[in-house]
Amino acid sequence: FCVGEIYEEKKADQTEKVLTRQINNGLAEVSEDDAKNVVIAYEPVWAISRGDANIKPATPNDIVEAHKTIRDLLSKQFNGAIADEITIQYGGSIKPENAEEIFSLPEVDGGLVGGASLDPASFAEIVAKGK
Repeated sequence: FCVGEIYEEKKADQTEKVLTRQINNGLAEVSEDDAKNVVIAYEPVWAISRGDANIKPATPNDIVEAHKTIRDLLSKQFNGAIADEITIQYGGSIKPENAEEIFSLPEVDGGLVGGASLDPASFAEIVAKGK
């Protein structure tokens, strides 16, 4: 289940509001038993690389804050034990150059690799740095 905000929402400091809406609506019909099988990817739309050099990746602080918000929302929607079992990955332009830093963040359970997965050498380097 992918969640994330667009640039205008981030700029307007609406990330938490957007994530709340997405999590609450997207998981409204999911039972506690089924929630244990959910994988969430936080993928801020504004950080997805499309070959544009002006795209800025999310900072570690952006990632940590979003992942904490998601975990807190899951705790409220289900319970803390179930929320702790749900995998929350990061998916905004993971590359060999930033993978180690992103994967070292304690809130990040893994990565949803996009375009970098199309190059086998690049993907292998990311996997080697993963959790």
